Amino acid sequence: METIGRSALWSLDRAGKPINKSNTQVRRTKGVKVRSYRELARLVAELQFRNRDFVLVFRGQSKDYRNEAKNTSLRPGIFRPLQGNGTVPFGEIRRRFERLETCDRQVAELADAIFPEREIAERLRRQRILRWTLLQHYEVCPTPLLDVTHSLRVAASFAFDRASDEAFVFVLGIPNISGAVTASIEAGLQVVRLASVCPSNAVRPHIQEGYVLGEYPEIGTTEQKQNYGQFEMDFGRRLVAKFRFNPEPFWRNSPEFPPVPHEALYPAGDPLEELTRTLRPTRSMPRKKPRAKYKE
Repeated sequence: METIGRSALWSLDRAGKPINKSNTQVRRTKGVKVRSYRELARLVAELQFRNRDFVLVFRGQSKDYRNEAKNTSLRPGIFRPLQGNGTVPFGEIRRRFERLETCDRQVAELADAIFPEREIAERLRRQRILRWTLLQHYEVCPTPLLDVTHSLRVAASFAFDRASDEAFVFVLGIPNISGAVTASIEAGLQVVRLASVCPSNAVRPHIQEGYVLGEYPEIGTTEQKQNYGQFEMDFGRRLVAKFRFNPEPFWRNSPEFPPVPHEALYPAGDPLEELTRTLRPTRSMPRKKPRAKYKE
C-alpha cells in the first residue's frame, strides 16, 4: 500500500484551518477537536473540496490506537496486536491465517445458501476478496481487510456507540470508486462496496453504507506476509485527517442530526448474520456492548 500525501495533501491544523501536511504529520497529531456534528460535516466538506483526487471514507472508533512510532495505526484485524502497540508474532499471524482459510472454505460452501442466483453464487466461489468481505463485515474472524463507511454520520455514530469519554472519526483518502470491486495498482489498494456484494435482504451493510479496504494484490498467506513489514499493512497510511469529540455534547449541539441508534446499525433479522453466526468460534472477536441510548 502506498502512503497518501507524497504529493500535496490537504489536511487541517488544530484550529480546523486548511493546511498542507504529510501523512506522518497527520498521524502524529491529537486530531481536531469538534463540538458538533454540523462542525464535523463542514470541516469534512472542506477536506473533500481540497483533496479532489481522492474519495473520502470514514471510520469511527472509541480510541486512537498508536504504533511504536506514536503514529495513528489503523491495522486490519489479522495484523492487530492483542494488546499494546507492538508487532504480532509470526506464529500468531500464521494461526490467524489458518483460521481465515478455514472460514473462507466454509463461506464458499455456503455460496448457494447466501445467493440463490447461480451466477452470483459462482462469483462468490471464484473471488476470494468477496468471501473475505463477508467474513470481515460480519466479524467472523480477523482478515486483512478494514471496515470503513461512506457515511460520515454512520462513522460518528459508531464512534459514539462504543466510546465513553472521547470518540474519534478518521478520514481516509482512497482512489475513485468504480463498480463492486475497485483495484488500484498505483495505490496498492482495493476497495469493495458492500452494497454491491451483499444481497438486498441483508440490510445491515446497506444501512451502514459499508466498504472494506484491502491490500492489492491480496496477501493471502503467511509466506506472502514475510515480504512486507507490518507497518506497511496499516491503513493509517491513507489518513487525511482525524477528529475527536466528547460524545454527549457533540450530538446535543446538533439536534437536527441525531446519531444512528445501535439497533439500526445492527438490525435484527439479517439473513447473512444468521448464516455467518454458525462460523464464529465461541471466543473470537467478541461483540462490544452498545453504550446507553442517546438523550436529547
